[in-house]
Amino acid sequence: SLGFVVVALDEPSPTIDPLTNQFGSLNDLSHELASLQDLAMRGSWRSILDKVSRARSLDLLTKPDDHLIYLSYNVLALTKLRRFSDASNELDSLHDFNSHHYKYETYPKLYHTRSGSMVPFSLRFIHAQLPFKLGNRQEGLDCFYLLLNFIRQKIKDKGIHSLQESVKIWRKREVFVLHCLIGHHLGAKEFNVCLDLIRHLINHDYLDPVLVSKLGYIQMQIGDFEGAKGSFHRVETMLNERKNDDSSALSEVEFRNLVNRNKALVFLVGKDYVSAVREYEECMERDPADVVAVNNKALCLMYLRDLSDSIKVLENSLERVPTVALNETLAVNLCSMYELAYVNHSEIKRTLSNWIARVAPDDFDASCTRV
Repeated sequence: SLGFVVVALDEPSPTIDPLTNQFGSLNDLSHELASLQDLAMRGSWRSILDKVSRARSLDLLTKPDDHLIYLSYNVLALTKLRRFSDASNELDSLHDFNSHHYKYETYPKLYHTRSGSMVPFSLRFIHAQLPFKLGNRQEGLDCFYLLLNFIRQKIKDKGIHSLQESVKIWRKREVFVLHCLIGHHLGAKEFNVCLDLIRHLINHDYLDPVLVSKLGYIQMQIGDFEGAKGSFHRVETMLNERKNDDSSALSEVEFRNLVNRNKALVFLVGKDYVSAVREYEECMERDPADVVAVNNKALCLMYLRDLSDSIKVLENSLERVPTVALNETLAVNLCSMYELAYVNHSEIKRTLSNWIARVAPDDFDASCTRV
């Protein structure tokens, strides 16, 4: 479930911290960038492909960084639409990210005092992610570890030059990439590798509550129930003491909901579904768009043999916040409940599928309704 779409530039001037010298608007960065960003936020990936194609054909992109930014959105849109080979071919056209062609100082008349790489970080990330989509897991892991090393070198370099805002953003990128790496290792049940990655950060005083929570989830999977409860307690303590590392992007509501979901998970594993429902309800009161809480509350009600209310929870969520609550996991679970509850489930699922076709973003996998 992805993430941020804003295309940030990789390497600013070594003397001026870019985050204290921001551009006035997205359009100051590149041709009609605000429009591209708006389309991305709405999930209109096909429209992005059309807009990029038009800009290229009409020669509207006049500077090297314009071409890179538009290429980034094109690659992102192709990836979202599961056209992974096309996205890979587009990336391959760049050859070497570290080429002098992608350095600001190569074009002094265009960029004056700016220096460093103009390759957006998003391109580096997608370059690491695409091999997994193409079935090349080992290549993907190698790319992710190279990206992690690249990020850590940036953190070191920015720290030497006292560019604190840049250090913060690169630390967020480090945690983001680590989350992805941990996810890939978890998928292969490589639990020890996951634990090593998380503990490395924790030992270096990264107080990211999501990472510490993820440590608890892994401990649960390997049967260390007490260790998991200890990790979840640590997250709650961080909330109570308001210790939230700069690398964490959680708001107050997100942080509190994370604590409640952790508590609910302990109840769920202990088959205390009533208590788990209570925790998820607290989350939903703060944020009706908390999809994890909505989905898991519905599952707990199903385990309590209250299938009717379980279906209502998911349906109400789709009605209240369709753009946020509409995701494949929630739709799959709702359709499974329809199949359990109704004889005429095919007709009901078809109605859901038709509604999804009207409101879902371009990258939604409609086959999840199994119509």
